[in-house]
Amino acid sequence: MTISKLGVIWNPSKVDGDSLRESVAATFVSDGVETPVEWWETSIEDPGRGMAADAVAAGCDVVIAVGGDGTVRAVAESLAGTDSALGIVPQGTGNLLARNLEIPLNDIPAALERVRDGEPQRIDMGWVDHDGTEHAFVVMVGFGIDAQMLVETDEDLKNRAGWIAYVEAMGRALAGTEMTDITLTLDDQEPQSLRGHTMLIGNCGMVQGGIRLLPDAVLDDGLLDMLLVSADGPLQWLDTVRAFVWENGIRRMMGNVDTAVSTDSTTHISAERIRVELASPQTFEIDGEEVGAVSDFTVRVQPAALTVR
Repeated sequence: MTISKLGVIWNPSKVDGDSLRESVAATFVSDGVETPVEWWETSIEDPGRGMAADAVAAGCDVVIAVGGDGTVRAVAESLAGTDSALGIVPQGTGNLLARNLEIPLNDIPAALERVRDGEPQRIDMGWVDHDGTEHAFVVMVGFGIDAQMLVETDEDLKNRAGWIAYVEAMGRALAGTEMTDITLTLDDQEPQSLRGHTMLIGNCGMVQGGIRLLPDAVLDDGLLDMLLVSADGPLQWLDTVRAFVWENGIRRMMGNVDTAVSTDSTTHISAERIRVELASPQTFEIDGEEVGAVSDFTVRVQPAALTVR
């Protein structure tokens, strides 16, 4: 696919502008002719939504988000449902969508080459309404143990001990959680009453270290996947960690498990629309970004909403 006009939306707190411009100029050139490029900087007030809308209006057929997960999410929100494709140059801590798309990390030229040479791929997007306004997400939303916990896993321990670092981080997070009553409605089904301390709903489920919190999540299957964790007590904590790390981690990577393994303390469900009501407010996150405490929220999938390269 030939790129006729490129838009670059970059977070100045994440990358040096001069080196980024040099890399873009070196990558997007053919027979000595550079691809036309328009540039936008993100700001604290606008992490990329307005800039992405401007890029679409300016006729950019590919819009590159250069930054962390927040920048990627903001740009993707404005590109959803348009003919403009999203490119990603990951420059954050988690870089979760980039990991799930196998985009090169910590290598700006390689990521730009992926945008230039990669085949366009249509993926689903999620939308969550928790305050009367819908917000897009490209990875996962929820409360309790989440991707950010794994992003912040001790790097020294991870380098020395591998998987043990994630078990240790998960154990610390589990110890600080509290159970709450949950009313859950899936699609057009009747509401059901549950209890749990962690709920994650996402379109893709791999985080750092190759751990898949949502093992059945597929970027383009028209479904959102939910994980509910209700472990209570040391034995169930161990059962939960075993399910994450062994059943849905190592064994799945080895090809010994085809679908997500649920246990007495972990439940996996897929749906197009999920409504959640909580007995007590919980701190809520969208793609790893804390947005305050919520008592209820609704998520839905928008199939094939976004083209990525």
